[in-house]
Amino acid sequence: MPTGTAIRDVRAQLFAAAERVLLRAGPEGLTSRAVTAEAGVAKGVLHRHFADFDAFVAELIRDRIVRLDTQASSLTAVAGTGTVAGNVTRALFDLFDPVTVAIVGLVIFRDELRARLRSTTPSGIPLLAEGIDMVRAYLTDEVELGRLAADTDAATLALTLVGTGHMLFADRAAGPPDTEAVESMVSLVLADVLQRRLL
Repeated sequence: MPTGTAIRDVRAQLFAAAERVLLRAGPEGLTSRAVTAEAGVAKGVLHRHFADFDAFVAELIRDRIVRLDTQASSLTAVAGTGTVAGNVTRALFDLFDPVTVAIVGLVIFRDELRARLRSTTPSGIPLLAEGIDMVRAYLTDEVELGRLAADTDAATLALTLVGTGHMLFADRAAGPPDTEAVESMVSLVLADVLQRRLL
């Protein structure tokens, strides 16, 4: 790109390029050189907008966390409709898209990256922690609507659902699990609180 040519919305362009690199090459392939080459910009562009590559990756993850707010709103909006297991299953597929799975792998193995994200995610693994909060809020709404047992421990169930969901989605080489496998897991985890709501 010629010097002096303005790049419109450079952050979005670099984030989109990073997501494509993650999908193609996985966390191990995510480098500043790979991102700038994918974005079609000079190597210095990234470092003009971010202090270093870890700062860039931290902002990429924060951007994904902000997107979860929309997913969380969509999930709470369906409380009281459909089936609880079906709603949670769809939420897990939305949460664990291939880019998020790759990012979670990156965060788990890079201590310095997790340290940078502590201001927005003080505990747990970024994206997983927010996913747990999203599912917990939804389950709490379903308890209030009487579709789950009144003594449901929504926090523990959300942790179980998201943690187990991550294990099902984590094998990037195999691709995402089928819907039946995820819904079967969700139904099993929720079986007790679904059954006891009728007692």
